[in-house]
Amino acid sequence: MSRQLINRNPDLQHLQDDGYDIEVRSGYLLVKNVPYVNSRREIMFGMLVSELTLAGDQTTKPSTHVVHFSGEYPCNRDGAPLEQIRNQSQRERFGDGIEIHHSFSSKPAGGYRDYYEKMTTYVAILSSPAESIDPLVTAKTFPVIVSEEPESPFKYVDTASSRAGIGAVTKRLEKSKVAIIGLGGTGSYVLDLVAKTPVKEIHLFDGDGFLQHNAFRSPGAPSVEELRTRRKKVVYFADLYSKMRNGVIPHEDYLTESNVHELAGMDFAFLCIDSGTARALVATTLHGSGVPFVDVGMGVQQSDGGFLVGILRVTVSTAKSHAHFGRRAPLGDVDSGNEYDRNIQIADLNALNAALAVIKWKKLCGFYLDLENEHHTTYTIDGNTLTNEEKP
Repeated sequence: MSRQLINRNPDLQHLQDDGYDIEVRSGYLLVKNVPYVNSRREIMFGMLVSELTLAGDQTTKPSTHVVHFSGEYPCNRDGAPLEQIRNQSQRERFGDGIEIHHSFSSKPAGGYRDYYEKMTTYVAILSSPAESIDPLVTAKTFPVIVSEEPESPFKYVDTASSRAGIGAVTKRLEKSKVAIIGLGGTGSYVLDLVAKTPVKEIHLFDGDGFLQHNAFRSPGAPSVEELRTRRKKVVYFADLYSKMRNGVIPHEDYLTESNVHELAGMDFAFLCIDSGTARALVATTLHGSGVPFVDVGMGVQQSDGGFLVGILRVTVSTAKSHAHFGRRAPLGDVDSGNEYDRNIQIADLNALNAALAVIKWKKLCGFYLDLENEHHTTYTIDGNTLTNEEKP
């Protein structure tokens, strides 16, 4: 199977994005799990097999309108054979495990313009009788596609980007090393969003254990047994996201003067920590190393009426603009009444704070258009107000 061949050809990619279970094997294009009705009026599943005409690694117009089929002869819902497409019935082996039993002929005027049109036409002819018996039957099974690209961080193919047609712009996020400092409520949601981008390495820094209260403000649903293991947050989340991707690297200690130098090799960092002293240490190190970063903060408190009110903050520091950081982010641990120093944490606010931070990172990478180039954003809950400031 050649995933690279599929990815390089719009007609094959279109088939995959639509959810068809396709494969290129030994020079043939296969569409698997195609529903049809047999002579006993049973719904069965077969495989369409087509020649694949290539010019180098690019598909051309199909050289023939004929397609082969592995399975019983397809019928109408009453069990009568689909004679209008019959070509011949003969068992043949094409090699590499491909065995066919019938071939069909349905030729449009001018032939098929590409393999998407050819294969979907035959899928529709075969599956229509089956769908008339069971409307839930479909050839669009959206199978899991294991990644075959050695450089890809993912263990299966990112079909979301290809379906949306944003594969090229997604490549702008292929930073080699991103650090997430603090895996609490906001940091864990940052990880959830960044893990679904093609960054090569995600380094997690936190010395805390993953405890019961963390489960209520983090993505996912840990079991009682998982909570009882009392693993470090970075270990728990590294194991969780290793199911989906490679390159999630846990660092089980807090960042101090003795190890903060580990951030020097990063391409970008997310600061998701409560301690102002630790924030100052990390920010100074990142700035000195030329590493851009986003710092997040949340201040939520209970009003006299019993409602929760507060503000979320996202502050950016880049090589071109960093002088504002000390004014906008608390850099000490003395209680000064700063609205960002409260410790009420709500999962939806954590997720929103993380989303705002990741959106800003994607703007810096050129993924999203950035008209204002803001380096400080606040969201006020009660007025649903979003403000942009610190525009270089």
